[in-house]
Amino acid sequence: MSAPVFKLVPGCQSYDWGKRGQASLAAQLASKSVPGFKVDESKPYAELWMGTHPTLPSKLEEGPLCSEHLKSNPHLTGESVTSAFPDSKEGSLPFLFKVLSIGTALSIQAHPDKPLAERLHKERPDVYKDPNHKPEMAIALTPFLAFLNFLPLPLVLLHLLTVPELEPLISQSLVDELAATLTLPSTRPADPFLFQPTASSPNHAQKEALKKVFGALMSAPADKVQKSISELVQRYKSKRDIAESEQGLVDLAIMLDEQYPGDVGVLCVFLLNVVELKKGEAAFLGADMPHAYISGDIIECMATSDNVVRAGLTPKLRDVDTLVSMLTYEAGPGSKQLLQPTKFGTDDSTLLYDPPIDEFSVLKLNLDGGEVTSHRAFAGPSLCIVTEGNGSVGWGEGDGEVAFEKGDVLFVAADKAVEWRAAGDKLELFRAFVEAAK
Repeated sequence: MSAPVFKLVPGCQSYDWGKRGQASLAAQLASKSVPGFKVDESKPYAELWMGTHPTLPSKLEEGPLCSEHLKSNPHLTGESVTSAFPDSKEGSLPFLFKVLSIGTALSIQAHPDKPLAERLHKERPDVYKDPNHKPEMAIALTPFLAFLNFLPLPLVLLHLLTVPELEPLISQSLVDELAATLTLPSTRPADPFLFQPTASSPNHAQKEALKKVFGALMSAPADKVQKSISELVQRYKSKRDIAESEQGLVDLAIMLDEQYPGDVGVLCVFLLNVVELKKGEAAFLGADMPHAYISGDIIECMATSDNVVRAGLTPKLRDVDTLVSMLTYEAGPGSKQLLQPTKFGTDDSTLLYDPPIDEFSVLKLNLDGGEVTSHRAFAGPSLCIVTEGNGSVGWGEGDGEVAFEKGDVLFVAADKAVEWRAAGDKLELFRAFVEAAK
């Protein structure tokens, strides 16, 4: 009988947008949990992967792939999860757990819902590697900056009327159409007091108008885009004629242009929310929602998929038509995307981040040295990453115990209550789990 708690060997991905060398938390953690891993100070390290995704599957220490071990020991996954998620019968976990270290912005992107993912995978399996959807959640480990969905539409309209570099790219007729759906003026100069943000969801006409605006921007001719961005950055660097509504975006636009010169994604600062999460704050990103991570370190959890539809801030393949057609065009303040954690258990040591999907939830455990807490049994498996400190986890009445330290990745079986103990000054650990019914 396999032990209910054991260590796993994750994998580390090197992408250009990652942080370099020891500055990357993903690399720091990998140097403990990946045997033979050596940090190259000149190399960007972007993601630590924990799970069964075939692109970079985790394995047991000196043992088989995690997926093979779970297939051979189905009790570790649990009957309710293998019934709810058919792929788990083959050893596949329903979620993929990651640590991201973001040095430069990721692409403007969205993830397809299940029906679209199945169609894209069937039509273009070389680009869209699996047929699964990819809802995801990000929890900030450090201050974290991101684009999260569309701005409230009055603010989008205000930017269209205020930023002169947008005029050659988005026709006045589209600006007029968006203004008409909002019953707001489309004359210049715009009075900013008339364009107050709203938290209400856009109606159908407003979504259609936003879709046309976004589509026009993302498909504008490259030479026109580059000219507009060049003029924008020159204006911002010379600090002239900057409207109040632009002032908070100046440094970001300049930075994005330095990272991706002349890329249309730079202009998304005028259409998308720019949100900064403090340590411990979280955001949930459902299917068909535009977003881009800009900087910081995060815990990320998602359904087991690697499908991404990109359209800006990237040297990779762009699929603008698919992105424009797939988005829901919801809009509102960035705070709408934030996910508030709740207390888990009987003490204050653990917080629960519980998004509105079946594939995963995440716990954040914090203990001071010598403190102990328990987690109830879950009707499904979980993966844990130790991001700070050291300690041990035990189960049953003295049945067993595993010691761990920063960087270690642990698997905890279904239907097994565990007790956590901090050995050092402070323990921080994140635990992703699945239970079939919420």
